[in-house]
Amino acid sequence: MLESLGVTPADEEAYRALLAAPGCCLVDLAKRLGRDLDDLAGTVGRLEQLGLLTTTADQPIRLLPTRPDVAVDALVAVRRAELDRVRAEARVMLSELRAQEQHRPENLVEVIVGQEAIAARFAQLLSGTQEQLLVLDRPPYASRPGKSDPTVRGLLREGVTVQGIYSPDSLDVPGGIDEAYSAADAGETSRVHPQLPMKLAVFDRKVALLPLSVDQLVDSALVVHPCALLDALIEMFFLLWDQAVPVVPARMDPLDARLMTLLAAGFKDDAIARQLALSSRTVGRRVAELMETLGARTRFQAGIHAQRRRLLEDT
Repeated sequence: MLESLGVTPADEEAYRALLAAPGCCLVDLAKRLGRDLDDLAGTVGRLEQLGLLTTTADQPIRLLPTRPDVAVDALVAVRRAELDRVRAEARVMLSELRAQEQHRPENLVEVIVGQEAIAARFAQLLSGTQEQLLVLDRPPYASRPGKSDPTVRGLLREGVTVQGIYSPDSLDVPGGIDEAYSAADAGETSRVHPQLPMKLAVFDRKVALLPLSVDQLVDSALVVHPCALLDALIEMFFLLWDQAVPVVPARMDPLDARLMTLLAAGFKDDAIARQLALSSRTVGRRVAELMETLGARTRFQAGIHAQRRRLLEDT
């Protein structure tokens, strides 16, 4: 588990053994692990250098393991600092490229082939996001929809701004509306638009990832680096954002709030009833009341009127 933080499997085994027997001496630890004393002395030195254990002044010396949460947090912080230095160095290296090389087509757009490669590239871009993540969300999905990616939740906890626009189809999949509200509760600013043209993710306005096909699940995607195409994708996102209706209304009854969100997304009464666990008759009556209150002639217009009257606000 700790290998990604610079701890070898053999050293991790010794650390885990110490957690089970804190304060044992080197000889006792060697017996527990069935290892040579000289070899184990090297392991203890490395673990001490990494902050995973401390030694006492007793004779014989006692080995005290550091609490795992404290130790791992420290190692993660060190590794993160190292990665930040590498990222900064990469920026310096990029500046050393001649301008005409930086803007060659093959340096501006990558073609990623294979679902595993796409997922790995997405995870890489996500982990490097520091300020803002923009997402257009619509089916088809490569994996079964469930809870939001924990990495995205981690970004929210670290103060990264996450803005998501959902299509009606993404809310209509099983658990889709609950997942959208859950993401909003976690800090995502969420909206719904009746017609999203594509799936898209933009990371810190520096790079975008989008599939090559809109309606079919294909094994290829584009990674777009800074260029006119990236600028156009970002501009498109915010044009859609201005047209979209917030997923989480703040100034309405919670049930009416969800109903209004689904109305603005273009859902019919039966679909709304299914999502809200109500009868179609109850939904029809409440929709009519809301439309009359708002002076709206169409369902989407009701959502727009509600937004303009500040009944719907982003949280």
